Amino acid sequence: MISDFNDPELSGKYLGTITKDFINVSDILKEASYQVRSRKFSQYPIFPISKEEQPIGQLLLGKEEKKLDWNYYITYVDEFIQRKLIAEDLLEEFEKNYKNPDEFCCLFVMDKEFTSFVYIPFPEE
Repeated sequence: MISDFNDPELSGKYLGTITKDFINVSDILKEASYQVRSRKFSQYPIFPISKEEQPIGQLLLGKEEKKLDWNYYITYVDEFIQRKLIAEDLLEEFEKNYKNPDEFCCLFVMDKEFTSFVYIPFPEE
């Protein structure tokens, strides 16, 4: 179910709208990531994003309320394992590929037939 981290469909079809939104929400996502890690909920926060409502995670930023293209949810790797989106035997590989959460935001893009993890660097302060 989970596609390659550098899926070519991502750059052509999605990266523009994701980047446009990300500029407006990166500070909120960075703070949320920090809170998840500092409160010891998980060292692997994940932000599922979708244009439609979806069941993974809790809604953090709704596209209507913030005039965004995407809805932003927050969860962590444990929910992905519980929902069998990441097989338990692949958890170690996921952790190895997970980028530094102080520097990168882990998005899980969901749009109809396309799902993919995407790491976007937080803007430098």
